Amino acid sequence: MLDANIKSQLQAYFAKIARPVEFKAVLDDSETARNIDELLKEVAALSPLLSYSTLNDGNTRQPSFTISAKGTKAGVRFACLPMGHEFTGFILAILQAGGHPPRITDEQRTQIQRLKGPLNFEIFISLSCHNCPEVVQALNTMAFLNSDVKVTVIDGALFQQEAGDRRVMAVPTVFLNGEAFLSGRHELTEIIEKLDSSAAAEAAAELTAKAPFDVLVVGAGPAGATAAIYAARKGVRTGMLAERPGGQVTETVDIENFTSIKRQTGADLATNMMQHVGEYNIDVMAPKRAAGVDRVGDLWRVKTEDGGEVKTKTLIIATGARWKKLGVPGESEYTGKGVAYCPHCDGPFFKGKRIAVVGGGNSGVEAAIDLAGICAHVTVIQRRDHLVADKVLQEKLRSLPNVDIRFNAQTTSLEGVDGRLSTLRYKDRTSGDEWALPVDGCFVQIGLQPNTEWIGNEIERNAFGELVVNSRCESAYPGVFAAGDCTNVPYKQIVVALGEGAKASLSAFDYLIRH
Repeated sequence: MLDANIKSQLQAYFAKIARPVEFKAVLDDSETARNIDELLKEVAALSPLLSYSTLNDGNTRQPSFTISAKGTKAGVRFACLPMGHEFTGFILAILQAGGHPPRITDEQRTQIQRLKGPLNFEIFISLSCHNCPEVVQALNTMAFLNSDVKVTVIDGALFQQEAGDRRVMAVPTVFLNGEAFLSGRHELTEIIEKLDSSAAAEAAAELTAKAPFDVLVVGAGPAGATAAIYAARKGVRTGMLAERPGGQVTETVDIENFTSIKRQTGADLATNMMQHVGEYNIDVMAPKRAAGVDRVGDLWRVKTEDGGEVKTKTLIIATGARWKKLGVPGESEYTGKGVAYCPHCDGPFFKGKRIAVVGGGNSGVEAAIDLAGICAHVTVIQRRDHLVADKVLQEKLRSLPNVDIRFNAQTTSLEGVDGRLSTLRYKDRTSGDEWALPVDGCFVQIGLQPNTEWIGNEIERNAFGELVVNSRCESAYPGVFAAGDCTNVPYKQIVVALGEGAKASLSAFDYLIRH
């Protein structure tokens, strides 16, 4: 299952193991169980400190296995074959069980260890989800540091019946002690603060106590990371306030138009960007969600959702954008229950089912092509009388036998039965006729919405919610600059955002030396 190169790399990693680690599996006669058995045998053979055995336990999910330090109670269980995006989390779990310390702060360690249990987490994932590993790794870290924490990682595609019974149709979805706890991408700090209110208050107070920055960048995508690096290289006091390090690029599966790099994943690019940021004296405050901004004397003040605030002489806003929503009845109600926005993450839940993709641009057509490979039927809902995706994508889409396209179709509502999406209603914009399309899922792919609501009326935005800037990334307000997908600059592309981030930072530095 593992090639020689990977085995060689794992042997080097496993040299960091300081104590014996046990794998204990409960298997059935499925192909997945045979693959788990093969994987664990191969991995266990790579170090004398690793051992593998099987158990008979009719009360445990099958197939699944635990990872634990020998002689201790297992806190982490994988009810999946941990390959794809979950392979790294599997290896990190082995290292942490073996005594290798996780890369977290002393404060995070203390907060985790003071949590009171029992805290039994069940996280539903898909092996194709690039957002799941961060949540899995955060929860696993908590389990290895606190014996009151138990974690079970469940492949929703493998345990479809259970996922359906618990109304899981999007990943990652986390249950705590049997109750819904959170969904979507979350970092360790966010999870700790959700469990421990005092941790959130302490973090807000620490933020407010910071001295004013020369340059504060809000956002950590391509534009924000570049702006912060350029500012730090000028030797000014630089801060970065970010809800999600790496920004929306973390949701991009493959990038093939980044000059000099023929192909890379968005997650890899995001990791490389933040590692580059880490090489400079930049105060990274994350995850922190900006909630407001105002002027206090000669300084700008950014307020955070947890009650903290940060002051700065110059402000660079690079908060990017997110998937735009339809804004129709039923969308919010059935989000995660049939309505989805990421075909790569949530597509496996709709294997063999009927789904709709709303949107005829590149993202919509690409999603339809991908989903046609696993779904019984895909219907593309397009408001215009033609597709606007690249010609090569249109040709591929039209060649697929299980895809049809509805033109001039305006989605009017999303309806469901027993808490799950069952119907997409749309109106023919030419005839006015209304139609009901039976579906099990709906993927919304209609473009981007800038993340600028938190700014309120303090800084000018256009009709689309984009920040209005000039060719130097300057807003009409003194000391405020903006870059990337949250601005009115055309062409929402990674390379464009990189350049705009550099430009915004250079403009901010010029402002500082002139004032």
